[in-house]
Amino acid sequence: MPRAALRVGGLSIGRQQLGLVLALECERVVCIAAGVTPAIIDLQHAAEAAGAQFHVVSSARALVGLVTAGDELIALGDGLFTSAQPAIDLLSQGQAVLVQPIEQGLAAGFERIDINHASAGGLRIPGRLVEPLGELPPDCDALSALQRIALQAGVRQRAIPPLADGKLFWTMVRSEDEAHALEPLWIRQRTSEDGPLGPARMLGRVAVRGFGPALLHSGSGGRVVAAAAAISALIALVAGWFGLAVLGLAICALGWVLREAAALLARVEAEHAPIRRGVDSHAAYGWLLDGVMVLLMGWGMQTHAALPFWDRYFPPLMLVGLLRILPRALGERWRAWSEDRALLAIALAAALLSGFGSLAVHAGAVLVLFACIVIPRGEKRLTRP
Repeated sequence: MPRAALRVGGLSIGRQQLGLVLALECERVVCIAAGVTPAIIDLQHAAEAAGAQFHVVSSARALVGLVTAGDELIALGDGLFTSAQPAIDLLSQGQAVLVQPIEQGLAAGFERIDINHASAGGLRIPGRLVEPLGELPPDCDALSALQRIALQAGVRQRAIPPLADGKLFWTMVRSEDEAHALEPLWIRQRTSEDGPLGPARMLGRVAVRGFGPALLHSGSGGRVVAAAAAISALIALVAGWFGLAVLGLAICALGWVLREAAALLARVEAEHAPIRRGVDSHAAYGWLLDGVMVLLMGWGMQTHAALPFWDRYFPPLMLVGLLRILPRALGERWRAWSEDRALLAIALAAALLSGFGSLAVHAGAVLVLFACIVIPRGEKRLTRP
């Protein structure tokens, strides 16, 4: 399989590189390949949809007719897989040949440049330096030849950041085995967070790390999981309408976990591809689920027969509304727990099941209100100055 067709995180190496050069505002994309394949056609459609021209050439020498002296050329190595933003930052700083320490580069499969440096698989050079390719053999390696031409012409070297902290990926993927070995590490890094997590977020992360590769390779990813979360909210509403409020709340908890997983999958997908609006935001789904839980609690609570039917919705509405205010007064650790709607749904379901649903909602609203009044100190004010 060509290296560009190998897949990491659900996207091919070629598609990931295309996303990188499009982010750098390249106007033309040139793919060196022996022939046109369905994978290359997909790349062409993606490039043209972004407004770039796309060319397929059979050898590096063909670049001479496509690149003029007034152009700048960005070249990426066959099989190069990087974290997108660091690569964009390095190449956007101007003309340079990207390098790395020799020990690190050789171990990762990159070419030696000199006694101290290895190639990092990328460069940005003036278009006039492409002309010497016409004097080289047709089967020469384009990146290797351009690197040496650029360094002989005095183009500066620019070192990539160190890889020791495990937060930056910069490697050469040469086989399916290497792609499969890299993928769990990639997904783990993309789903790691520095701050504390709520229970649902933790469950969602475990699910993504376990099942994320299969979902991404199937082409579904965050979209299907987000759709499943939305359907869960509707099923919960139907369950409550038929008097199964406890079941509806349990389904709401499941829906929130699915939504957290969808957000994490979207983060993985967004590294090298534009994120789809709404997939990585909790706002719309959060409001939807809050409304569903208010209805479910109203249907599930026992109220006095003399009271109007709408009175049963006021206590859960106040509880959910106050829970939207409380996180502004809390630190990072407790904010993650107070925003966790799966935790709230399970607690309300348990209260309804035990027969103390009304008491739990009233007591919960009072406790949250008390917390909103007592907790804010100094910079943790509910309103901005």
